[in-house]
Amino acid sequence: MLLGICSDIHRQLSAQAYEALEGVDRILCAGDLELPSVLIELETIAPVTCVRGNCDGPALSDLPFSQSITLGGIEFFLIHRPEDIGIPPATCQVVVHGHTHIPRNEVIGKVRYLNPGSTRKPRGGSQNSLIKMEVADGEIKNIELVTLD
Repeated sequence: MLLGICSDIHRQLSAQAYEALEGVDRILCAGDLELPSVLIELETIAPVTCVRGNCDGPALSDLPFSQSITLGGIEFFLIHRPEDIGIPPATCQVVVHGHTHIPRNEVIGKVRYLNPGSTRKPRGGSQNSLIKMEVADGEIKNIELVTLD
């Protein structure tokens, strides 16, 4: 199963981000869409699991603050801000967060922490980015940070 992982889109999905996500089986989004139209656009690519970011106003208030989902035998926990993670669910294998706009791929204990960066407003010298991840049979097969123009 090929996953597209994104965050901090901030009002507009760039053509490069759209193209990079084409062909994924599911999209995990860690929030800060700002507009419902961005969620609708993501849904034209693949089914989306999304959480609410700090910049997501009343129009996106139906999005959950955090969410767990199992894909390819891997349990993911999505939340926008890393400071809100706390202790992830005991069965969680991958935490996906956004907010900092800086990519992250770090293992702490038995949990992998991923931040895809921002598709439009990078910080800390990073580029626009997202992550493509392949999972199957309870294993992470590949993680790729995709940089965008």
